[in-house]
Amino acid sequence: MDTDSITPMSENEAWAFLAEHTYGRLALTILGQPEIFPVNYAVSGTHVLFRTAEGTKLLGVVMDSKVAFEVDQVHADGATSVVVKGVATRIESREELEALDLQDLHSWLPTLKYNLVAIKVAEISGRRFRFGPEPDLTPVM
Repeated sequence: MDTDSITPMSENEAWAFLAEHTYGRLALTILGQPEIFPVNYAVSGTHVLFRTAEGTKLLGVVMDSKVAFEVDQVHADGATSVVVKGVATRIESREELEALDLQDLHSWLPTLKYNLVAIKVAEISGRRFRFGPEPDLTPVM
């Protein structure tokens, strides 16, 4: 087995990768059903920030704040994936808002998104994948 095809990232590398990108997927549970939403985001300290309109994403965060968030990059030779787990909360006070760096958070769509959500990251992990041919499969029976 080729153990060099998957390389774990350090925590600092994972944070740097997360900060370099602006598009990811939010995973949460709504009424017992898993949901995934694409969002553009920014990083502020140990938080992942995104804006959202009233709707399913915001409802999901309010109902169950435990979320996962993933950012991937695929290129010709391989891929990189970073996953964070944490607690998402709607920012509702001026003090909370002023504690966050919103300079890099911009909506991609011409829609009004008045709700700011911050994911307080509790766990972050990342891996790099090197593409290559599948090895010969040896039957186990």
